[in-house]
Amino acid sequence: MKTLYDETLNDYICIGDEELINVTAVEPSPDYSLALTFSNGEKRLFNFLPLLDRGLFRILKNKTLFMSAHVGCGTVVWNDDIDIAPERLYAESRLLP
Repeated sequence: MKTLYDETLNDYICIGDEELINVTAVEPSPDYSLALTFSNGEKRLFNFLPLLDRGLFRILKNKTLFMSAHVGCGTVVWNDDIDIAPERLYAESRLLP
């Protein structure tokens, strides 16, 4: 695995044998959904609601904290302790028109 600097993200990304898909933009909504843009150009919608009763994600029931979602290291992050894998975001989201 290699770490490369991505000028678009203004951050470092990790790649393996083939480049991984990364989140390049996120727009959180008060209904606990995330509008995401991925490095392949796709725009997708992820419903975070089912995860709010699991482990570390419980703290994101605090709407102010949830709404602070931003992109870091190619995925969605909230603070120094909470993030979610970009592969999961991609696989469990639906394509936006």
